[in-house]
Amino acid sequence: MKKTLIITASLFSLLFLTATAYAHFGMLIPETSIISPAKKTINFELSFSHPFEQVGMNLVKPKKFSVYKDGKETDLLSSLKESKLFGHKAFTSSFNFKRPGMYTFYMEPTPYPEPAEDNYIIHYTKTIVSAFDEGEDWNKPLGVKTEIVPLTRPWGNYSGNVFQGIVLLDGKPVPYCRVEVERYDKNSKLKAPHECMITQEVLCDANGVFTFTCPKSGWWGFAALNDADYKIKGKTVELGAVLWTEMFAY
Repeated sequence: MKKTLIITASLFSLLFLTATAYAHFGMLIPETSIISPAKKTINFELSFSHPFEQVGMNLVKPKKFSVYKDGKETDLLSSLKESKLFGHKAFTSSFNFKRPGMYTFYMEPTPYPEPAEDNYIIHYTKTIVSAFDEGEDWNKPLGVKTEIVPLTRPWGNYSGNVFQGIVLLDGKPVPYCRVEVERYDKNSKLKAPHECMITQEVLCDANGVFTFTCPKSGWWGFAALNDADYKIKGKTVELGAVLWTEMFAY
């Protein structure tokens, strides 16, 4: 009888893990995507979470946290401070914008072991910020392992706008790549009518381009997923190209 109870409990745990294995997102969220002269210093939250449900996971200190401007990369790793988000380990940082222009913030995490999927996850995460109404090269790739290059200006957009991007892996477009989409608003009490609506999904076309209409204001995360051509400790590796963009209420 005891053995039967153990087996039943184990099966229930497995089913629970499977049922709750929602989309993971590397998250790099600033206070705002548009910087004005009145507020030149803003804070950032770095986490690994389920954004729509506001459920966290522990984020080990990233391998890289930096900002790109005018083709120059500046290391920001030393600016990170350990914090908590949704009850799990996360990090915060702040940045002072001294000059007009477009700033691309980038996080490369330490590989995350995911028991529920028996793999490792690496989400290369970008967020693009405009300072003082400047920035024109928002459609240029950084040249990292995998990334989403926006085809819609990634700031100053209204809710309801169409957002497009192209998925690159090793610098090349990925045809028919699956892209997961979730909304994040820390103050939102919105609940999805059905479980399948927590994470939206779209496919890229033959040229690696995806299209999505963001129906509400808030931060929207796009995660393009591909398997790496290598393994970590014998397990497959999910490579995520993640891009966050802010939509404003009309």
